[in-house]
Amino acid sequence: MPAGPLGYRRRSLWVYHFNSGGCNGCDIEFVAALTPRYDLERLGVQLVPSPRHADVLVVTGPITRMVMDALRTVYDQMPEPKLVIAFGTCACSGGIFADCYNIVGGADKVVPVNVKIPGCPARPGMLVKVLAKLYGVRERGQGAG
Repeated sequence: MPAGPLGYRRRSLWVYHFNSGGCNGCDIEFVAALTPRYDLERLGVQLVPSPRHADVLVVTGPITRMVMDALRTVYDQMPEPKLVIAFGTCACSGGIFADCYNIVGGADKVVPVNVKIPGCPARPGMLVKVLAKLYGVRERGQGAG
């Protein structure tokens, strides 16, 4: 089995969601990815309540000066190997809030970001595709590998 971004782990992906603010449109789409329509659980994806158990950190919203330390703390609490997904244009670059006095920018201004999924709001199907690829599921649903 080839080593992917998470090494030779072969278990469920555990995801921690960090909402840094904004309009919450991407938060709604993130939650939609967990519903039966997209069914992330079929890939073994589990939403976890603590970053200490997470493999993947999904960040939504622009990073404000008030939450930048909290985001760094959450990232530091995650075990290695860890991946970060910026979900939505605000998490990627600050979006429409980028020029505001209290916005630092996208998540990559505070923590290393592995994948950026732009969109306002970002589409849940894109998150499913990214997590499937991280987990090693082939594009045509041919199983893990």
